[in-house]
Amino acid sequence: MEIQTMQTSPSTQIVNIGGFDIGGPNFTVIAGPCSIESPSQFLETAQGVKAAGAHLLRGGIWKMRTSSKDFQGLGPSAFDFVKDICKEVNMSLVSEVTDARQIAEVYDVVECFQVGSRSMQNYELLRELGKQRKPVLLKRGLAAYINEWIKAAEYVTNGGNPNVILCERGIRTFETATRNTLDLNAVAFAKKNTNLPVIVDPSHAVGIRALVPDLAYAAAAVGADGIIVEVHPRPAEALSDGMQALTLGDFSTMMKKLDKILTAIDRPLHQTAGVTVHAH
Repeated sequence: MEIQTMQTSPSTQIVNIGGFDIGGPNFTVIAGPCSIESPSQFLETAQGVKAAGAHLLRGGIWKMRTSSKDFQGLGPSAFDFVKDICKEVNMSLVSEVTDARQIAEVYDVVECFQVGSRSMQNYELLRELGKQRKPVLLKRGLAAYINEWIKAAEYVTNGGNPNVILCERGIRTFETATRNTLDLNAVAFAKKNTNLPVIVDPSHAVGIRALVPDLAYAAAAVGADGIIVEVHPRPAEALSDGMQALTLGDFSTMMKKLDKILTAIDRPLHQTAGVTVHAH
């Protein structure tokens, strides 16, 4: 994965999560709440995003928060109902681990381990994930150079786990109008200079609900392999990141327009059983 500037784009390797190939010809959408708050909230969200055409679920079981007083996630108390709901809706879960000790705890609950922005350079965590067989979604650090992001991925791949997906989620700049600044340069660069799939998190990138769909469309247009989006049935009630979470209606509307954009660039959405996105 060494950077080779201005070389021919390498062939993107395929990383399969829950039966969906990320990095192939089809575009993948991962959606769900920032934090899993209760069985009813998670089930309602899962059913809603699946009906709108999402392929995989996201949802925080543990949440690393800036303030220690903020909601930190349900932790192990959520394991049983999360497994039941994933089985009920027939969707696989992508969820964050913040400590190497959590990997074994949550192994049977998730299909893909997410490494959050704050943990990108937690090298002991990355080494431990390199010993696992399940995929790893690696978010870029909030002030990390692209090269540092790629080298962080090498801690996982060099450990024996090739199934890494890079995730651009915005970086901290001098701009304060939005939560972060989405670096689409990084998406294009990583696609041209590594063989890893690259997805975008427009929710954390902008932090403003009304702008999330536009950044999702831009991510598709620049060549990302997918997006990971925060969705909540009632964002005003969310225990974390409600300002950037799409409603189920917002998400459904976004998916229809996203399908049109992807059709225009010959990058279809994966088809899901019993779900068809109609772009009219």
